[in-house]
Amino acid sequence: MITAALVFGPGSLTVTSKLGAAFGFDLLWVIPPTVLLMICFTLMSTKIGVKSPISLLQLFRKKWGKWAAIACGFALFFVTASFQAGNTIGAGIAFAESLQTPAWPWIVLVSFSAIGLLFFKSFYKILERVMILMVSVMLVSFLFTLFLSNPDWGMVLEGLSPKVPEGALLLLVALVASSFSIGGAFYQSYLVQEKGWKSNESKPAMVEGVSGILVLGVITGTIMMSAAAILRPQGVEVTSAGDMGIALAPLYGNWAGVVFMIGLFGASFSSLVGNATIGGTLCSDALNYGRSLNGLPVKLFISLVIFIGAFVALAFGRLPLELIVFAQGITIFAVPFIGLGILLVANDKAIMGESINGRLLNIMGILGILVLFFLAGTNFYQLFIK
Repeated sequence: MITAALVFGPGSLTVTSKLGAAFGFDLLWVIPPTVLLMICFTLMSTKIGVKSPISLLQLFRKKWGKWAAIACGFALFFVTASFQAGNTIGAGIAFAESLQTPAWPWIVLVSFSAIGLLFFKSFYKILERVMILMVSVMLVSFLFTLFLSNPDWGMVLEGLSPKVPEGALLLLVALVASSFSIGGAFYQSYLVQEKGWKSNESKPAMVEGVSGILVLGVITGTIMMSAAAILRPQGVEVTSAGDMGIALAPLYGNWAGVVFMIGLFGASFSSLVGNATIGGTLCSDALNYGRSLNGLPVKLFISLVIFIGAFVALAFGRLPLELIVFAQGITIFAVPFIGLGILLVANDKAIMGESINGRLLNIMGILGILVLFFLAGTNFYQLFIK
């Protein structure tokens, strides 16, 4: 559930809404295979976390040297820090739009609230409860939105038939990239170890991993169907995660828009906390300062990511294009190799013993790596060649 909550943020919400508004139900078919790939890498990471006494980043260090661990940890730290402003702005806008106030006081409040969570006695337990609450808030809000939108279920079924409308490729790539998050899958191994699962508990751990990602798929599909039913008929062009909430108000009353904005807050705040937790933990572990969420170095690095997000949000009021390009540049070169590292560790018999990947998981893993290289190649072409 934590992994699902931190993967689905305001960026995912914006992309999914934009696809529904622009192309209706035509790209619904992309969600099931993307969720399946995410499940496969989450399962691999879960098994590694249960089986290994040391962290996944330390396994990278052991197999390929300290620079592999440092490069992986720093890459994910910079990616999370670069996108953090978008999460912070999304959480602030959810309150500002609903209450008709400036966004900056809410940005400050949610940032300090997130840092405050770090200093509870057991941060992991607090994180787990907050994320389950945020996922529940998202589910209720977005299912309510879908109920109001009353989609044509015949068109929904047609949308499960594969096709790529003209002009949809870049948004489709963005949807796959936002739902198939290697950073989220990588961090799953840390969450499993933080929770204290043992090797004889791998089955319930994997059930939890699968159920969380399935919830992610349901939320993504719900948003796309709602956008197709609400925004497309109105010709609304989506530029931010709050556009659907604004579009709901004239049709169904302000209270409907407020309910959606509560869902936006759930998506934004969960990613704000989760994103910072990934970046801070992995940076600390890469520098050999430890990985425990109750350790002071980890809390300081997590706070640093939150401060970066708040500073950029207050200074620019948006996620600057330069930061997006920087984060995408790191993603291009790092993410496929991080995914490959997970796959190789999951097939290392010395580490995994009898828990090494089976044939099906390896086939899906190789397919996932190919998808990651395709996404990287597409981004490289858009950023540096086109």
